[in-house]
Amino acid sequence: MFDTKSVKRLRTAGVTALLLAALAACGGGHGGDDSGPDPVYGLKDSLRHVTRKTTQATRPHMVKRCTTGTHQVRHTSRSGSGSHRSTRTWYTTEHYQDCHKVQYGTERYRRELRPERWCVRLDDVNGNRKRDDVWYRVDRVDYNHTLDADDHTRVTFVPISSSTGC
Repeated sequence: MFDTKSVKRLRTAGVTALLLAALAACGGGHGGDDSGPDPVYGLKDSLRHVTRKTTQATRPHMVKRCTTGTHQVRHTSRSGSGSHRSTRTWYTTEHYQDCHKVQYGTERYRRELRPERWCVRLDDVNGNRKRDDVWYRVDRVDYNHTLDADDHTRVTFVPISSSTGC
């Protein structure tokens, strides 16, 4: 009913479907805990906004260059059998195109030296009075929300990463 290639193809498709289902159930296979960092609360101490820093740079400008050509292809056809066997040979011309990228001058672009960062420093982190002056990287929305709060008031946010520091 099925030949060997068809069975192998079906088996491969089945294994692929099972792997995709397993990865989807595990959250895409990113590994580790996908829940992200836990929310942090404490007393607002100070804020720091580190601006983005860029510079002008140059890089090679690559363009697609194609060359066309032709080559002769030999074809043969056999007919008959025994002493009446004959071979007919003919040639055709096939056209081809070979494309690759080549450098054509340079181009200017803005290279990022330092990304933009928003940082918040907290005292009494998560209610622990001994944990003071801890810096956290936050997104722009949490930074603006904390900016509006008065000094030494309790603020809560989710840091960008679980590692502290800014």
